[in-house]
Amino acid sequence: MQNQLVLTAAVEREDALRYTPAGLPVLEMWLRHQSRQREAGFERDVSCEVQALLIGEAARKFSGSLAGKMVTVSGFLSQRSLRNPRLVLHIEHVEFVKG
Repeated sequence: MQNQLVLTAAVEREDALRYTPAGLPVLEMWLRHQSRQREAGFERDVSCEVQALLIGEAARKFSGSLAGKMVTVSGFLSQRSLRNPRLVLHIEHVEFVKG
């Protein structure tokens, strides 16, 4: 089954690096996307805020360097936890957008 998302967005907020009970580094952030998209033959303005997580060595690598930056991220969607069905983007790749 497919579950892959690619999004270009501004990192609105980045939390401090934290660790799971198993010792994995986790970086939580909120991404703000704004664009113009074509739907059913019409142009429309699109905006959204997406909660996102980086887990593992990438979290340590990017900690403190993402807030305020434009990035293109790719990853997959999952619910926040077993008890919280809110969607969260789990980032697998980060690329800074120049300009």
